[in-house]
Amino acid sequence: MSLPRLSPFLDELAAYRPSDGVHAAAGPLPLAANESPHTPLPDIAVAVAEAGGAVNRYPDPRCRALTRALARTLGVDAGRIAVGAGSVALLQTLFQAVAEPGAEVVHAWRSFELYPMLAGLAGVRSVQVPLAGETHDLAAMADRITDATRLVIVCNPNNPTGTVVPRQDLERFLARVPATCLVALDEAYAEYVRDPATADGLELAARRPNVVVLRTFSKAYGLAALRVGYLVGDPRVVALLRRACPVYAVSTAAQRAAVTALGLREELMERVDTTVAERTRIRDALLALGERVPDSQANFLWLRLDEEAAAFGDWCAGRGISVRTFPGEGVRVSVGSPRDNDVFLGTAAEWRVLRAARRFGAVTGT
Repeated sequence: MSLPRLSPFLDELAAYRPSDGVHAAAGPLPLAANESPHTPLPDIAVAVAEAGGAVNRYPDPRCRALTRALARTLGVDAGRIAVGAGSVALLQTLFQAVAEPGAEVVHAWRSFELYPMLAGLAGVRSVQVPLAGETHDLAAMADRITDATRLVIVCNPNNPTGTVVPRQDLERFLARVPATCLVALDEAYAEYVRDPATADGLELAARRPNVVVLRTFSKAYGLAALRVGYLVGDPRVVALLRRACPVYAVSTAAQRAAVTALGLREELMERVDTTVAERTRIRDALLALGERVPDSQANFLWLRLDEEAAAFGDWCAGRGISVRTFPGEGVRVSVGSPRDNDVFLGTAAEWRVLRAARRFGAVTGT
């Protein structure tokens, strides 16, 4: 029996696959998805519970209360903000908004693994520019922009390497991008940045109509399960993008939780500070073990392991730790609770000893 005709891209598409065991009832230590290790603050839990009394009604399609709260927090006009069901949904809107025959999107690689998938689903060609030293090669990316380029994405901090683009480098890059080409600064981990030389996407977007900034409540605000994110840009661009966003996509619970979280921002950012401190502690320990770990400005660390990446990922899984493995490249490890981080560091130390023993045996023939 014949099947319905769908996009040929689906035959080639590798479905997004979360790390094994993460959602099991008694799963491993959750260090794969870059989630906040902190449970929701009581007021946020109350807001979600109260929203349950209105599940028979559609949510506000314009997310007005949340948009106003974001405008106050960010110090921007509400007309510059679009809200969506997580920053991934807003990325999807961007890809669809620029899609036309022959259109291309330029982005670094490796970077966020959904970029090529979203491009293919929108019928846009993904132009992948290799990283240089685990960070964006902005000069090379600028060289790949052509008349067919409709969108450029800069993931800052970059996922999965955690590296950032300095402000001056990004300014020079943007000066080379045609004004008719949209640039999306994917800043999902902006709240974890401590490097003062890092570019502030909101400041750049305020001066450049072709720049939009994407951020999320999933990471620093700890609302990953509720799916809510936002985009900031020129009001004329945002007005057009809002037309392309699916209506009723952000639930009432998500909207109310996000508004509450913005009101608790000071307390939540104190939690972020503890994650940043743990990030430094873990990296220092890994460097002491001899691992290659770039300076991360996100809530995760990148171990460049090359051909040993899959084996290390399996090693962690066998000891009840879920990490994100990129075979042949490296392993991304989320910063978890201090206890979970200690367990991971102990496992990494065991791996290092085992690897050294194997190499010694190979050299001596024993």
